[in-house]
Amino acid sequence: MLAAFALAHGRLVHLPVQTAADLARPEVMWVDLVDPSDDERALVQSVFRLELPEDEELEDIEESARCYVDDAGLHINSYFLHQNSEGADNVTVSFLLNEGRLLTMRQEELAVFRLFRLRARVQPGFVGSAEDILLSIYEVAVEYDADVLEGVYSALEKVSSRVLNRETEMNDAAMAETVADIAQQEDVNGKVRLDLMDTRRALSFLLRSRVIGREQEGNLREILRDLESLNNHTGFLFDKINFLMDAVMGLINLSQNKIIKIFSIASVVFLPPTMIASVYGMNFGVMPELKWELGYPFAILLMLLSGIAPYVFFKKKGWL
Repeated sequence: MLAAFALAHGRLVHLPVQTAADLARPEVMWVDLVDPSDDERALVQSVFRLELPEDEELEDIEESARCYVDDAGLHINSYFLHQNSEGADNVTVSFLLNEGRLLTMRQEELAVFRLFRLRARVQPGFVGSAEDILLSIYEVAVEYDADVLEGVYSALEKVSSRVLNRETEMNDAAMAETVADIAQQEDVNGKVRLDLMDTRRALSFLLRSRVIGREQEGNLREILRDLESLNNHTGFLFDKINFLMDAVMGLINLSQNKIIKIFSIASVVFLPPTMIASVYGMNFGVMPELKWELGYPFAILLMLLSGIAPYVFFKKKGWL
């Protein structure tokens, strides 16, 4: 999908693009490509006389390949968080500042870009240049990451109340579900942390490149401060996740120990009756009780008493 945007009365408006002339209009300030087709890529490259990066190039993690300046302009390839029904993932977005115009390209439609377009469309003066668009997208991305971290914290609070509730004992299915919930929140928190670290690297490069004005530089430094606070918050969440995972693993160990304890006590309880049954099950020719009429009920009673006695003893000791 190919979309072009321009400023009208201080608001960012969408412009229809059908031909190369539509895309080459001087008022076009932002060109956005989402999973572009070969024809759309060829159109943008012919109009602006530049080479768009391939999908493989977007995934290169080296800083020299993700942030650089060449004859075409300033290039930044940066991670943005993408959430769907299957979980969270980091999607690379390619930015290119070229002669007062911003080009963006990505493979997925992102909530950050939808929220940015909404704000730029309804708030006059929200952006005034291509550099403003770039910084505002990152600012919205940081806010989005903060919202995601709040969601992770809320989910962990629910897990915490479930794990630390002494009145309700979790069964095996509940424990397995709890471990899965903790693992899912750990994955989301890790993706957010990677997104924040990559964003900080991109903004630091943008600050060093000196392509933004003094006022924009102040906004950029404020975004970096917000990034630092969110990065510290992810560390706190990792500590909370580790604590909850250790607590759940401890509960699982206790549950398993209870089962082993029951089997151990059962073997001790049944040991004396087994010994008595073994003695009176011998087939020696001379046994005093062999022809005793009360021998059978006596042996049964003796086995019952020898089994009950260890049980009562363990019960008084509090081992059961």
